[in-house]
Amino acid sequence: MGVYVGSYCYVMIIVLLLGNEVRSQSLKNGYYSTSCPNAESIVRSAVESHFDSDPTISPGLLRLHFHDCFVQGCDGSVLIKGKSAEQAALPNLGLRGFEVIDDAKARLESECPGVVSCADILALAARDSVVLSDGPSWRVPTGRKDGRISLAKEASNLPSPLDSVAVQKQKFQDKGLDTHDLVTLLGAHTIGQTDCLFFRYRLYNFTVTGNSDPSISPSFLTQLKTLCPPNGDGSKRVALDIGSPSKFDESFFKNLRDGNAILESDQRLWSDAETNNVVKKYASRLRGLLGFRFDYEFGKAMIKMSSIDVKTDVDGEVRKVCSKVN
Repeated sequence: MGVYVGSYCYVMIIVLLLGNEVRSQSLKNGYYSTSCPNAESIVRSAVESHFDSDPTISPGLLRLHFHDCFVQGCDGSVLIKGKSAEQAALPNLGLRGFEVIDDAKARLESECPGVVSCADILALAARDSVVLSDGPSWRVPTGRKDGRISLAKEASNLPSPLDSVAVQKQKFQDKGLDTHDLVTLLGAHTIGQTDCLFFRYRLYNFTVTGNSDPSISPSFLTQLKTLCPPNGDGSKRVALDIGSPSKFDESFFKNLRDGNAILESDQRLWSDAETNNVVKKYASRLRGLLGFRFDYEFGKAMIKMSSIDVKTDVDGEVRKVCSKVN
């Protein structure tokens, strides 16, 4: 009986792995080249129009795509509205960029009705937002279908700014992403923002005696206390990369090296031997010689992340409106 069960489990694991491989292979560059040739340019135009009036929409779109992929896979489920949908989950309450996706979808439905999925729009918009922030470009494989399920309770395992490095590694590993991917993708914080509420404890109440987080450099601590006083507005927005908040570059990693990270989970990447090794290479001044090229590696990591548990024709659809299933 034990042998039978073991063999059965082994077969099931192989089936699951093959299923994920098939799903990943359903994506390809230029998926809409015949069915909607202008799809990517239409999405880019929509993102540009919103970026021109509010450049901070770029990190919003990146985060939206990230939160989508980590729950139910990259299927646009985070876009669905509802009292019990993913948007209602605590980690998703600050998500932005929905209006950009809706705008792009409306333009696409006008030209190619029922062809381009919301999940693909989100993946393309994330890439375009990086490019508009002086970051790298990469070819986004498309062909995702939109999911029909969106549950707030399934968003509870999203990465948190309070996570230890071990927990961060496990959450990424659960999605098929390794430590190199973890550090690389967190580099998106180079154009990110957060509320004082999420890091103020590091400034005033990090220990039971009310001391500050010792990993913060003294000069940066003074700067942060000015930005976020103890009884100030907790919703005040602060750039995660104060050195170059609107430019997509490797300065985020230099901040980690220098003790100038805003979030505790980011700063912890410097204290872990495995993640520290990657951070050091990205922070190197001799990019491409002693260090990895962050701009190149980021595109590779995004392609990998955007392939997580994609839906196919069998278990997905192309929504007519991104905020609700057909």
